Amino acid sequence: MLQQSAGGFGYIALQAMLGQEQTHAAAENPLASKLSHFPARAKRIVFLFMKGGPSHVDTFDPKPLLQRDDGKPYPFEQPRVQFAKTGKLLKSPWSFKRYGQSGLPVSELFPNVAQCVDELCILRSLHGTNPAHGGALLKLHTGSDTQVRPSMGSWLLYGLGTENENLPGFITICPTLAHGGVNNWGAAFLPAYCQGTPIGNATIPSDKALVRHIRNDLIPGEIQRRQLDFLTQMNRDHLKLSGPDLALEGRINSFELAYRMQSTMPEAQDLRGESEATKHLYGMGHPVTENFGRQCLMARRFLERGVRFVQVTHSDGEVQWDQHGNLYKGHTKNAAEVDKPIAGFLKDLKSRGLLDDTLVLWGGEFGRTPTAQEGGDGRDHNPNGFTMWMAGGGLKKGIAYGATDDYGYFAQEDKIHIHDLHATILHLLGLNHEKLTHRYAGRDFRLTDVAGHVVQEIIA
Repeated sequence: MLQQSAGGFGYIALQAMLGQEQTHAAAENPLASKLSHFPARAKRIVFLFMKGGPSHVDTFDPKPLLQRDDGKPYPFEQPRVQFAKTGKLLKSPWSFKRYGQSGLPVSELFPNVAQCVDELCILRSLHGTNPAHGGALLKLHTGSDTQVRPSMGSWLLYGLGTENENLPGFITICPTLAHGGVNNWGAAFLPAYCQGTPIGNATIPSDKALVRHIRNDLIPGEIQRRQLDFLTQMNRDHLKLSGPDLALEGRINSFELAYRMQSTMPEAQDLRGESEATKHLYGMGHPVTENFGRQCLMARRFLERGVRFVQVTHSDGEVQWDQHGNLYKGHTKNAAEVDKPIAGFLKDLKSRGLLDDTLVLWGGEFGRTPTAQEGGDGRDHNPNGFTMWMAGGGLKKGIAYGATDDYGYFAQEDKIHIHDLHATILHLLGLNHEKLTHRYAGRDFRLTDVAGHVVQEIIA
């Protein structure tokens, strides 16, 4: 027994030493990288968020019966609670083709992403609980549609720390300020250092999305350093008298990070060093794809500099993917803006060896109904069954998992709740969703609340 377990004693000792190192590092820098619960398949994540709810039956979940029965009544019982009244079945205006060695079908809306289909793990059986944008956004980002809870980026930062010292560990590029706004990237009751850092917002072009006041041309860096040291010393003296104060400690850490960001952030956002071929790959230089392409290229630069969680939001500040009417016009516009940048992003990550340990997540807060909005040519909100896809980070490639019913209204086969999605994301990054907890107001909270199962079938 001693012979067989001898290696284990050494491992326990090593864990203890690493734990001591982590404790010392965390005391100096709460964002210092932390040990995962088990070996991770991915080191970082990027969330390509399509605000408003893209239609799954028009993008990645083809429904032949929907095409056949266009204009007929939906033959099954509809949800008891609906966002708005819908009428008869509405076929997709777009055709689907099979691509790659996997032969997965993709709508003609996404011809460029279709070329990357062998990298995708398409999840066709997502379901949530809230048919309204505000609740659905909060559910997707925080795991709760009724309470202010920490966002998934904040939970990851809390559990794993960051791999850089001079940039935030959680960045959201051009986020929407509507439907939950800051709560979608907020830390809530987690420590202040877990808060996401927004760069711009959905109403600002991405070339204008900069960190405000990142430069100080009035005071030299040496003087700034002396001022900050003096301020830090006064705050530390106050903490000795007042006792622990998480808000003040958070401000101290944010001041330090802001000082270091002055040189690092402008460089990270400066795309002049990127080749013309790379910019073209992302669709930059073309008026339709320029804006989102720049966001995706910035995301890649942040990821390779050690940012743990990056969110990129596609939202035009108006109707986004929320086509209650004008489905053809709206989805055509939106897909054209993101298709080439997303495909370029995937190809660029792969060529740089980043895709293997980067988890890419694509999707919106819900899908759309297979029935037409009453009196129009659009689709209503549908949280009962929709599609998201992931790529990289330890996932099986070129597969479609789960299914909605024959018309695409309800998740039916191998259903994936939002809590299951969160549990799986945390698992791929080396975290047990049941152990990643924080005690607040007398109970232990977690991203998945009291639910969630890891979808083992999609993990390579």
